[in-house]
Amino acid sequence: MFTSVLMIEKALTSADVEFVTTLHGDEAVFFHVLLQPRGDQADRLLRAIDDIALGELDDAAREGETPEGAAAKEPAEQALSVSLTALRAAGRQAQGRLVEDHPLDALKVLVDEVGADEVIVLTDPHYVEEFFHRDWASRARHKVGVPVLKLFSHSKA
Repeated sequence: MFTSVLMIEKALTSADVEFVTTLHGDEAVFFHVLLQPRGDQADRLLRAIDDIALGELDDAAREGETPEGAAAKEPAEQALSVSLTALRAAGRQAQGRLVEDHPLDALKVLVDEVGADEVIVLTDPHYVEEFFHRDWASRARHKVGVPVLKLFSHSKA
């Protein structure tokens, strides 16, 4: 069975589930999902810049309203549960966990723990981080030792 670690930042949409579950055709794939809740990182400005770059000025103005830190844990648990349920409904085996600490360290540990064949990073575009190659996928390519595929989510949540 093919083992894929799927790193996400929000609940998977039905389009996202179809996208990732059809990447390997009829081959059986086991998904290990990592979801990073919003942290106390100083990335609110970067998210606002991304919103502005996408022409979503209202979203940029509301960045301060998005739960972070401990307040983000419950919505993240719900998003993970929804994502796992959707993957299983699509006929795939899936398990998941929230990222407690640094996401790339957690990714490396999980890849080694499950003997992953690949990593799929599925996120919204993060233009500033991508430009400087500081996004998860760019950094993971130097850390995990397996192929890393970067995909963009099909809708904003």
